[in-house]
Amino acid sequence: MTLQTASGMDERGPLRAFLRTETGSAAVLLVAAVAALIWANAAPGSYESWWSTPLSLRFGTSAGVSLELREWVNSGLITLFFFVLGLEARREFDMGELRERSRVTLPVLAGVFGMIVPVAVFLALNAGHPSARGWGTAMSTDTAFALGGLALFGRRLPRGLRVFVLTVAVADDLLALVVIAFAYTEVVHVPALLTAVGVFAVLLGLRVAGVRRSAAYAVPAVALWAAMLQSGVDPVVSGLAIGLLVPAHPAERHALERASRLFRRFREQPSPESEQVLRRGLVSAISPNERLQRMFHPWTSYVIVPLFALANAGITVTPGDLAHAFGSRPTLGILLGYVLGKPVGILGATWVAVRLSRKRLLPPVGWGGVAAGGSLAGVGFTVSLLIATLAFSGQQLEQAKIGILAAIIGSLLTTGLVTRAIALLPPRRRARALLGEAQTLIDLSDPVDVERDHIRGPRTAPVTLLEYGDFECPYCGLAEPVVRELLADFGDDVRYVWRHLPLRDVHPNAQLAAEAAEAAAHQGRYWDMHDMLLSHQGDLQVKHLLGYAEQLGLDGERFRADVRGRAGAERIAEDVESADLSGVSGTPTFFVNGRRHHGAYDIATLSAAVRTARARAALREGPP
Repeated sequence: MTLQTASGMDERGPLRAFLRTETGSAAVLLVAAVAALIWANAAPGSYESWWSTPLSLRFGTSAGVSLELREWVNSGLITLFFFVLGLEARREFDMGELRERSRVTLPVLAGVFGMIVPVAVFLALNAGHPSARGWGTAMSTDTAFALGGLALFGRRLPRGLRVFVLTVAVADDLLALVVIAFAYTEVVHVPALLTAVGVFAVLLGLRVAGVRRSAAYAVPAVALWAAMLQSGVDPVVSGLAIGLLVPAHPAERHALERASRLFRRFREQPSPESEQVLRRGLVSAISPNERLQRMFHPWTSYVIVPLFALANAGITVTPGDLAHAFGSRPTLGILLGYVLGKPVGILGATWVAVRLSRKRLLPPVGWGGVAAGGSLAGVGFTVSLLIATLAFSGQQLEQAKIGILAAIIGSLLTTGLVTRAIALLPPRRRARALLGEAQTLIDLSDPVDVERDHIRGPRTAPVTLLEYGDFECPYCGLAEPVVRELLADFGDDVRYVWRHLPLRDVHPNAQLAAEAAEAAAHQGRYWDMHDMLLSHQGDLQVKHLLGYAEQLGLDGERFRADVRGRAGAERIAEDVESADLSGVSGTPTFFVNGRRHHGAYDIATLSAAVRTARARAALREGPP
């Protein structure tokens, strides 16, 4: 059993799960946008009348909120979308790519200038005209569509680009919400705004006090949204702010061990009281950030954002309307701002930052990857439509929507051309264009020591696959043939390291099996015993271990003495300590060249990680 995942080899890491949900929802979002266009053109009267229907929520005789259906979607439900974005940004800051704060600067600068340049392009075409008020429609990247585009071109692009694009998107969403609050808010009701500030202070107080129960934040969060709505400032800002408050952390081993003890207690005494204690123990073991993402992200991705598209993308389109729109300033400003301004702003800001910092700041991918990410960031939809509905009305709103939809097509076509050009490069230049010069983050606290660690394969191999494992863990047993196939496929390019992490609270024989492996190591037969133990995971008691030693032809007396004297216990404890320092709480956990492998450990996924690590190692070594 593993304490790291609930579904074994098919489970993904938090970021990979987030990306998979976003990319899957891009298709649903596209279907909703097309449905809105069909509805608006087939029955334009019913489309507008439906979304203009008022809906009121009343509490008592006076308090309540009354909005049109479209406003409930745009100001209410979409707040949850920004809440999830805030959660993901906080997760990256706490335990992801951005936990090294120096890595935040470059994508934030790219995000900011990736907004400034499109706005400049828009204003160059619209300055001096009433349409100039809509400058904000040309600046913000749509996260769902951008990550969906990455899935489309994923095989040609490096994994690090996903985090870069995500960070750029979150940065410009933050700035876009500030723009909405200050540039597109006509009247501000100061008492309501002060109330919102006070409610947010209450939320901060709960966070500082260490309150972990999500229910405690629900009422203040709703109150904050209502106060922002009454103040005149778009309340979607509250979603992102609350999301950024929610901390993320890996599951700690002591918390998981406590949950195991509580489960055993519940198994022995299945009472309502022990069930409640068990629930609290399970909740405390998992990061609130991860729990809330798992709860809300499918709803925002598959329901709320598509519903937003259905409510806002419907425009009446005829050949004459299209011809007129593509000759209009709003449409051209938005289209060129996204398709031209976004990639120029992101690529240009990144290049300038690298040069001015003398390469102290480097993008996580190569210049080809940055160019592809910049063109994908030109896919604007959710926030762009939101600002368009605030800035325009009538015919100009229709023209703006046409520009937004055309920019999605234009940006995806541009990305396709960029990735095709990269694919035509010679292999070494292609690898450099995609991977770049930045050093990857090292998650492994204790580097591999060839004099100490158990190593299978060439000691000088450019790629190291390290596993923290438990001989009684069934998932480690499932991973073993995958590791063997990987080593056979990559030959001298990969070395494999096993470190012990016996989960004694769920696997009673794991510690003894690890000590038996170390006893075999004292006779130079570690890997033989390692393989024997993983192929007999259900039989790891003392009598079985002595039998395996006899089958391997070990010195029985010495083996028995080493096991009885626990000669390997200290080394195993060192492995466990290094696992704790590296944030490892379950088995199997893999590291590839010191970088923790988040995701499935099937042959395809691990092979992709090894190929990337091998390419990076080859770039560091330089030409032969």
